[in-house]
Amino acid sequence: MEDSTNMLHRYLKVIMAIILGTLVSNFTIFGQPSGSNDLKKVTNVTESRTSSNDTVEDETAILSYYNNYLRNYRLGPDDVISVQVFGQPNYSLSNIVVPPTARIAYPLIKGGVFVGGRTTEEVGNEISQKLDEYIIDPQVTVILEKVGSARFGVLGKVGSPGFKVMNRRYNLYEAIVEAGGITKDGDQKRIVLVRLNKNGGFDQTVIDLGELLKGKKPLPYLVPGDQIIVPEKRWSLTKVFDVIGRASALRILLGTPF
Repeated sequence: MEDSTNMLHRYLKVIMAIILGTLVSNFTIFGQPSGSNDLKKVTNVTESRTSSNDTVEDETAILSYYNNYLRNYRLGPDDVISVQVFGQPNYSLSNIVVPPTARIAYPLIKGGVFVGGRTTEEVGNEISQKLDEYIIDPQVTVILEKVGSARFGVLGKVGSPGFKVMNRRYNLYEAIVEAGGITKDGDQKRIVLVRLNKNGGFDQTVIDLGELLKGKKPLPYLVPGDQIIVPEKRWSLTKVFDVIGRASALRILLGTPF
């Protein structure tokens, strides 16, 4: 009887060992690796989305400087504008050079229109209001064709990005200081200088400002229309170059054809 009992106990132990082994095996195979793979997939997707979002944000940040420049630019002498009135070619004028008085002549408007210190939108609204006496619901658009005064731009990660009047000779460093200096997240080792070349295209030079300040090379002086872009440290220069090529304000600043 004892032998039978011992054999039964041994048999049950073997069965339990098999069951436990199977459970452990299943837990290892289906639990840990599956969860690990899923985590990797989620991580990869998150990284991919983050990278994609960063690229879009970078592009939007750079383009916004140009778009804001066009929208907020205040007209002055020697600027060139065009006035378009939808469906009214007789009242649409092209390439109007703003005179020193900043007052332009315009059909049907006695005394012309004063444009000095005003945005294109403000000028368009005034022309529209005055033409309303003669034309039903005039739709007026004023376009900045060319900036007359010599200017340069400092964009990206600086204290006060924007376009500056070139009232004296500036080197690269002086221009950046004029724009409030480089912010903490700006990359002084990959500053991009954009300049119009003789073929009507843009030359883009990447400059390490730190090396220049050590006196290893002379600081380049700016010419009218130069653009300095200080990228954030995580920005892709390829994306910066792509955006520069599509930025309309840069061509307007230089008066180059699209």
